[in-house]
Amino acid sequence: MASNSMALKTATTSLTEGNQNRLLAQDRAAHDWYRFVLSFPPHLVRDYLERFGIDPKKRVLDPFCGTGTTLVECKKHGVPSVGIEANPMAAFASRVKTDWRVDPDGLLEHAHRIADRTLQALQLDGISDDVFLRNSEGRKRELRSLSSRQNALLLKGSISPLPLHKVLVLLETIARHRDASFCDHERLALAKALVQAIGNLHFGPEVGVGSAKSDAPVVPSWLDCVYPMVQDLRELRAPQDSEVTVRPGDSRDVAGLLEPKSIDAVITSPPYPNEKDYTRTTRLESVLLGLIRDRAGLRDLKEGLVRSNTRNVFVKDADDRYVVENTRIQGIAAAIEKKRIELGKTSGFERLYARVTKLYFGGMARHLAGLRTVLRPGAHLAYVVGDQASYLRVMIRTGEILAYIAQSLGYKLVDIELFRTRLATATREQLREEVVILCWPGR
Repeated sequence: MASNSMALKTATTSLTEGNQNRLLAQDRAAHDWYRFVLSFPPHLVRDYLERFGIDPKKRVLDPFCGTGTTLVECKKHGVPSVGIEANPMAAFASRVKTDWRVDPDGLLEHAHRIADRTLQALQLDGISDDVFLRNSEGRKRELRSLSSRQNALLLKGSISPLPLHKVLVLLETIARHRDASFCDHERLALAKALVQAIGNLHFGPEVGVGSAKSDAPVVPSWLDCVYPMVQDLRELRAPQDSEVTVRPGDSRDVAGLLEPKSIDAVITSPPYPNEKDYTRTTRLESVLLGLIRDRAGLRDLKEGLVRSNTRNVFVKDADDRYVVENTRIQGIAAAIEKKRIELGKTSGFERLYARVTKLYFGGMARHLAGLRTVLRPGAHLAYVVGDQASYLRVMIRTGEILAYIAQSLGYKLVDIELFRTRLATATREQLREEVVILCWPGR
């Protein structure tokens, strides 16, 4: 595709990673109950709902819905929506964040009862949840821990032994005194507390393990995540009884998950081709909440994702067949492999760089091909994607290539708009993050 066929549009404000991807204070309700560190912002969804002319009579799809940014924003505007998500933790978060039927006062009262009973159980163990009190003396029982099978799924050192014990006691208390009206919101609040305050994780370009906390307040940190939910539930009111559906599944098989010609717009941000393992971002909370139980469950999760990094490539993968005739993708893969050989890179991951590039774009082609059956004629689509240079610093212009694939499948390219720029960690270059805007003409 010739570059002059695209109108590259730049916003008038300074497009930087800091001021474009930040969650605005006025958007925090529901969105901030739990979100990926790499989530795209609600104001972007709002912009495209308005520009696409989406009203409550239309239906929006996010086929890579993550933790529900598009779904929550649609609900706030009374627009029916549906999300598809393979990651069980993200799908769980999306469902809870769009469930506003909960009685806020009932949630608060129940959470306080759970907190009191958890503190009592800890006291019987000789453990305080006040980090200013020493916990090393007077302990009456061995600390609870995860099974070796569960531990093997975590990044080593994700959570220290004493905070882990307290989390397991809290989870057991929530389960023992389970109230179906509040349980999911209480568990999501714990998921947020785990990554924000209780565990040892830190988030940069990739999730990692920081300094170990010998102790951390668990019940207070959990309640600190429940309280904003309660406040939001007192104020949140959908303009209409807007339906929100979250369907677990593989976005590459969208045709089998949705009704034909049922979607008026798509607003989404799929993974980019890079070395970020998106399953690591939610691993701690996924294991502790029982959403991933063993390596077989983790493998199933990875197999249901677009192949965007070498950690979720499998021998049987064949999505690259969808782009075998795309000379640009084949050329990028060849350039990556050539550079690998020149640099003498021989690790198993590095040998997969060229293949994962082809699998990624093949998976996106497969997704866009199946998507055509569920779109109504005239449907508009917005895909937030970014340039990448993760594979031996060979530039991948994701937006341009995705636009080319879409056009080859019958979509009309409306525009490619610059959303922001971000700094590449390897090259220190400014990379473009763009919104590819498409239209489905219906043929």
